[in-house]
Amino acid sequence: MRIPALFVALAALSGCVIQTGSVAPPPAAVAEAKAPVTILIGVDGARPDYLSPAIAPNLSRLAADGVSASMQPSFPTKTFPNFWTLATGVRPDKSGIVGNKMEDANRPGEVFTMATDDPFWWNTAKPIWIAAEEGGVRSATMFWPGSEVAWGGTGKPDHGVYTGGHHASDWQAFNQAITAEQRVDAVVDWLRRPAATRPRFVTLYFDDVDVAGHDDGPHSPETLGAMTRVDAAIGRLQRELAALNQPANLIVVADHGMAAVATDRVIAFDRIAPVDSYRLIETGPYAAIEPMPGKEAVLAAALGQPQPHMQCWPKAQIPARLRYGTHPRVPSFLCLAEIGWTILATAPTRPLTGGAHGYDDAAPDMQALFVAGGPAFRPGVKLPAFRNTAVAPLLRRMLGLPTDPTLDGDGGIAAAALR
Repeated sequence: MRIPALFVALAALSGCVIQTGSVAPPPAAVAEAKAPVTILIGVDGARPDYLSPAIAPNLSRLAADGVSASMQPSFPTKTFPNFWTLATGVRPDKSGIVGNKMEDANRPGEVFTMATDDPFWWNTAKPIWIAAEEGGVRSATMFWPGSEVAWGGTGKPDHGVYTGGHHASDWQAFNQAITAEQRVDAVVDWLRRPAATRPRFVTLYFDDVDVAGHDDGPHSPETLGAMTRVDAAIGRLQRELAALNQPANLIVVADHGMAAVATDRVIAFDRIAPVDSYRLIETGPYAAIEPMPGKEAVLAAALGQPQPHMQCWPKAQIPARLRYGTHPRVPSFLCLAEIGWTILATAPTRPLTGGAHGYDDAAPDMQALFVAGGPAFRPGVKLPAFRNTAVAPLLRRMLGLPTDPTLDGDGGIAAAALR
């Protein structure tokens, strides 16, 4: 039907809007349909019993809508060995990250510490962000232990400059002064990018709970408050993701738990063996020990005596249940304290308080948090306890990467956890 020209003119003058069958309305804006992002969140030192509505309401809701479990760490129950196992699926005795401090016969006089980023120490086991990049999945890492390493690179003789190697497409050098909220905001900024440069796999790391646990003990108000603050940061991340219409699968893990320590539960190592017979590489819940030249028999005899609250073994006799003792970086002797006891070089000169980790990986106080939720996960599933070597195979399946038979974990939890 034709509309008289006079009527159209009058309508235009009066501000009316005319629609006819021959004039199409403007197209409505269509929101971008985004593929889910996978975000691996590490909460250093978070025990499974911190998962309660009073302490961690956001994580408790995530668990109720998704999957949760108590997760067994790998021995030694230290930060770098376990965050590397979570990222690689390889236990410390195979990955080469056998402690927070360690030595290697191929690097005489050098000691690995948590500040070491020389690829020499890390190249044995491939982290998930490198596997993802190789599989075409753009990745970003926010402060995951080991993520500063140019994986696959080589060091020059002065160990100060490295050649080759790879990081995630986006990564940040660790800076403890950057707050939990700022870490979340950095991740959100990455996810605001156009699809071509937006990561599909992200890691995010929080150290607040571990710091408080060491200073004040595992059940102190300070530690529980730190857990609540980290939980709030995760809630902030969830709200920002919703505002971006960005679907996400969140996998929240811890490296280990925490046990209370005290001055009256100290083992002074200089009272166990002659001080000229050994070097202590690491002390605490366990001691990593090397004999001085020519003193091997003296040290072995001293450590072979029964010790209260501590067991000691030469490397070849470390119990099989610890899955530790075959890598060349494992020390010649290992002493492991009972839960809550601390091995020190000498008797303490000031009170020992707070918390520690590094004990037997089967100890209840050493167990770690695991919570996951998002469109890929089944709702309301409480999994039986599993080893942390299973996390990397789960991530590989979620990212569409091929299975890797060289890993120490399998896809067992993926079958139970994923839709």
